[in-house]
Amino acid sequence: MTWIDELWFVLRILIAAILGGVIGIERRFRSKEAGIRTHALVCAGSCLLMVISKYGFADVGYNDASRIASQIVSGIGFIGAGMILYRQRAVHGLTTAAGIWTTAGIGMAVGAGLYVVAVGGSLIMILIQCILYLPFKAFKMRVRPLIKVVFYCNCDEDIKLREVFNIKDFTSCTINRTEKGTIYTANFVLPYEIDETSLHSILEDNLYIISIEKNEIE
Repeated sequence: MTWIDELWFVLRILIAAILGGVIGIERRFRSKEAGIRTHALVCAGSCLLMVISKYGFADVGYNDASRIASQIVSGIGFIGAGMILYRQRAVHGLTTAAGIWTTAGIGMAVGAGLYVVAVGGSLIMILIQCILYLPFKAFKMRVRPLIKVVFYCNCDEDIKLREVFNIKDFTSCTINRTEKGTIYTANFVLPYEIDETSLHSILEDNLYIISIEKNEIE
């Protein structure tokens, strides 16, 4: 293998970095955890390992290109796992993690010399990321507000609260008796969407309510 051949391999790594960077642009615009640099490095690194796996051991009679390449698929999972977070009763980062995994596959395709596959895969990935973010009802998952209300209940305030939110019952409720009165902490899921302004109005109009907290579940 001559130095000219190795320069062609460097060109492959550069192509992979460009494709990864293009994919990362879409993620950067959406302010995701992994942006241009992360995707470019993942794609270029996968390409580098694929080149080494396929061409780096030809002089010693080792020609099983799948051994190192197969480790890319499992190894990239550690990076993807770092993108997945659980906060506010919801999982975040799954799409970014899947994108990182797919970007690694595109880098492997470039390293193997499958340029059409790599470019086509990049375009398909970008289209998926962009199209599924369009406001189509078919693509939208129903988000249900999870409400936590802390309120004084010395009479029938629990009934009033259910009427205010138009619900039949609480999902869970804990009771804490203090010198100022009995404090309820009620959790329930609303069958409709409600904004922060409406919650603030409910808090102001019902003096027995101490606080209202809103989370979202799918």
